[in-house]
Amino acid sequence: MKEKLKKLFAYYNPYKKLFYSDMFFAILGAAVTLLIPLIVRYITNEVIYLDVKQAERSIVSLGALMIGLVLLEIFCNFYIAYYGHIMGAKMESDMRRDIFGHYQKLTFAFYDNQKVGHLLSRITSDLFDISELLHHGPEDLVISVIKIIGSFLILLTVNVKLALIAFAFIPVMAVYAFYYNGKMKKAFKRNREKIADINGQIEDSLSGIRVVKSFANEKVEMEKFQAGNDNFVAAKKTSYKYMGIYNSGLGAMSTLITVVVLISGVGMMLNGSVLVTDLITFLLYINNFTEPVKKLVTFTEQFQNGYSGFERFLEILSIAPDIVDQPDAKELDHVDGTIEFKDVSFHYEEDNESVLSNINLKVNAGDYVALVGPSGVGKTTLCSLIPRFYEVTDGAVYLDGTDIREIKLDDLRSRIGIVQQDVYLFAGSIMDNIRYGKPDATDEEVVRAAKNANAHEFIMSFPDGYDTDIGQRGVKLSGGQKQRLSIARVFLKNPSILIFDEATAALDNKSEQIVQQSMECLAQNRTTFVIAHRLSTIRNAQRILVLTEDGIAEEGTHEELLNQNGIYAGFYEMQFH
Repeated sequence: MKEKLKKLFAYYNPYKKLFYSDMFFAILGAAVTLLIPLIVRYITNEVIYLDVKQAERSIVSLGALMIGLVLLEIFCNFYIAYYGHIMGAKMESDMRRDIFGHYQKLTFAFYDNQKVGHLLSRITSDLFDISELLHHGPEDLVISVIKIIGSFLILLTVNVKLALIAFAFIPVMAVYAFYYNGKMKKAFKRNREKIADINGQIEDSLSGIRVVKSFANEKVEMEKFQAGNDNFVAAKKTSYKYMGIYNSGLGAMSTLITVVVLISGVGMMLNGSVLVTDLITFLLYINNFTEPVKKLVTFTEQFQNGYSGFERFLEILSIAPDIVDQPDAKELDHVDGTIEFKDVSFHYEEDNESVLSNINLKVNAGDYVALVGPSGVGKTTLCSLIPRFYEVTDGAVYLDGTDIREIKLDDLRSRIGIVQQDVYLFAGSIMDNIRYGKPDATDEEVVRAAKNANAHEFIMSFPDGYDTDIGQRGVKLSGGQKQRLSIARVFLKNPSILIFDEATAALDNKSEQIVQQSMECLAQNRTTFVIAHRLSTIRNAQRILVLTEDGIAEEGTHEELLNQNGIYAGFYEMQFH
């Protein structure tokens, strides 16, 4: 826990001046609340016994002093509320930057096992709770400690016995709070997990809303949501039960202090050991140490929320990317595009069964190679090893004779263009989506890339042309249009190596022909890997590799493989006859 708190406090470092000023005004505000009852006691003990003129002068000056102290308290409270929240928001922003930056570093292997809703909750609700703790926590703690200790010391000077009676409740309250703190911490952690589940379910349902509606399964989604929502309520019930016991117990003890002090004080007053003015002072100060106890209740709730959120925050930051640059990784000055697999094997982390075993393959610069085979034999996985989306389990992949693990990741991936079957387009305009391939591209370069991808004509058919908003994930475009935009994006990137992963599988015949033309135009003078189920799209490939569970089973041109009358010929027979 010590190390975690050290990491938590490190977020104060850029805002030390703001933090210290916030603490200064918190302390000053707490001191003001301690001073005012002392002035009241002085008035009731001393001023009322002065002659009228002296008393009037004293009342006026002391009244002005108390008004000044109240104005000072107002300023202090405004400062800690406004600037303290700004400090909290800035630290929340820093944490959001850190976790989002870390998300960018994590590899496909991490995302294969995660739900977007869970990751989203760590960057939204968790961070808000942490920032509330970072802002309110220290000031509430300091104010509470000053008021409790200050009140105790002042009341000791007034009447020791009554002060000890009043403060006898504090250890009991501390033990009570400590016990239920542990209970609340576990309950709040469960709450976080349940709300993350709900976020994940909502994100999944809304992302697939077209599938939901096409199957008329709105009721099914509501049932799934309700199940998650009920689990969340059940978890909340547990946490609120402990919170209720905690708050009501401490609230009752605070009231009990007032009752016991009043009864004890009146008894002492009757036997002459306590003055009525001192009893009034005690009653004024009781609020000064019961109110901080209530504030500590709020603090503990904030601490449970914020600290459990910070633990989840650290869980993500502690996950090291499994694919990183080597310390001596090289930059790429020039790429020809020769790719070689030497004794490459691969299996996913959670599965010991190999997806690829002892693959040996050399693709020369500028070659056009197609990969075919049944689903699940590792065609996409093989191509995913080239940009190091996954790391080989054994063997090595080489680019122009250099092990790709010795090349800087950014340099490697900047030389590879990928067009997938499931095109991802970002919310925004057509221009923005094409420009994603080269963020600093001019409008003219974007238009040229669109023309090369056979996309310019349909783009200009829209009223807003390149400024057309395509909606979330490009829902306003057809499959062929989205695919051509993704190809335009790769044209703009201008990579040396291309990977087409089932790029035309979901298209109708007309769209397939247009996209196929765009792909072949893009593939000129580039090393190209095409993964295809439709054999019509790869007839012109220089080499076709047939992958099976045992590796590369056949290799050759379209005609050569048909003449072999093997696996490829069987695929062709099924598709065309």
